[in-house]
Amino acid sequence: MADVVVNCTGLFASRLGGVEDKNVIPARAQVVLVRNSPGVMLAISGSDDGDDETTYIMERAAGGGTVLGGCYQKGNGNSQVDPNLALRIMKRCVDLCPQLTGGKGIEALDVIRHSVGLRPVRLGGVRLDKEKIGGGWVVHSYGHGGFGYQCSYGCAEAAVKLVKEVLGSGN
Repeated sequence: MADVVVNCTGLFASRLGGVEDKNVIPARAQVVLVRNSPGVMLAISGSDDGDDETTYIMERAAGGGTVLGGCYQKGNGNSQVDPNLALRIMKRCVDLCPQLTGGKGIEALDVIRHSVGLRPVRLGGVRLDKEKIGGGWVVHSYGHGGFGYQCSYGCAEAAVKLVKEVLGSGN
């Protein structure tokens, strides 16, 4: 048996034996990646299309296209692209930033692909702690939702500290 196991299972923390955290739910995100370059990055919280829809335009570095978004649909685990939502996203982005298409409307968007991601949200916040399960130690770090990348270094440092506590305790 390992001295300590680090659990960073994301969405699967809800089904992982011994953990089965029912507070972990998917938050669905959908975006459209286009070749158009607006020359700006913009974001607006919320939209008239719904409380779980947002508008943002983020140009990727080194010619990687522009991400148009999006939504944050808590509890929605559907991994398929919603074509109606895609149209709303593109319309909101072109309305916000007409220079995205040179004033020619969504028909002038050069779409590379549509994408959906399921973010692991934990109701009540991120789980970052240690626990003894079945005679062994487990350090948990999951439930970061849409900000996993942004907080990855800090959470990793905190998880390492917990691992060191476990190993230093002689357990």
